Amino acid sequence: MVERHAMALYRPVTVLTGASSGIGAALARVFADHGHELALVARREPELTALADQIAAANRKRPLVLPVDLARSDAPARISHELIARGLEPAIVVNNAGFGLSGAAATLDRTEQLAMIDLNVRTLTDMSLRWVESLGRHRGGILNVASVAGFLSGPNMAVYYATKAYVLSFSEALHLELKPRGIRVTVLAPGPVPTEFQARAGLDARLPRGLRCTPERVARAGYAGLMRGRRLVVPGVGNKLVTFLPRILPRGLMLRIIAAGQRAAAKPHEEGWPRRRESTG
Repeated sequence: MVERHAMALYRPVTVLTGASSGIGAALARVFADHGHELALVARREPELTALADQIAAANRKRPLVLPVDLARSDAPARISHELIARGLEPAIVVNNAGFGLSGAAATLDRTEQLAMIDLNVRTLTDMSLRWVESLGRHRGGILNVASVAGFLSGPNMAVYYATKAYVLSFSEALHLELKPRGIRVTVLAPGPVPTEFQARAGLDARLPRGLRCTPERVARAGYAGLMRGRRLVVPGVGNKLVTFLPRILPRGLMLRIIAAGQRAAAKPHEEGWPRRRESTG
């Protein structure tokens, strides 16, 4: 009884990683608009502070800003410590942080590729499992951001595609496992989303219009899917079609199609390729 009473003193909060820009910032605004108290997590403190100020200026509760490098193995423990110190506990966890590397796996820096796995897979897994008791108490949920890349194999972004396949598989399994506890688990799998990186590299103009979605559209779809308890959300008809292609086309052909697409995207910037590329998550 004492432990239960102590837990009741903690205020529920939505923890959102990778919130400094893109889909993460859009998700923060959507959750705030629906009355959720937020804890925003990312490396870039100025961007997080600016976003928190914007949300507060719209007459929403000002989010807690946690400038934490999620690539560090102790990041989830640090987040937990910061929340407890402020009398908060997660009701919803949104795992949006992630990055990608473009180029042949054998030519890319191995340390960076392992860091990608740590962030896209290890940290996401830790954040998904660390607060299960808290999520259950609040009948909350987990929103994990994957990608349509998770349905494919990706030559010239091999490790990135593989990490998103993990997020997809893990989240769908967790959806079933945690449902009896009253915890919703939704995996959001967007297609190409215009980002700061794509704008600088000129990639956005090369993306098929039928596949592109704005961060705001992706965020609204993800939030709605989580609230409805959906297992999987793929925004956009074109992107839904992409997820079906591996079922109807030979895998060898799909590999060649993806490889050609990656090469085409890199051509205007071959001198700087391989390169770091922002995740859609």
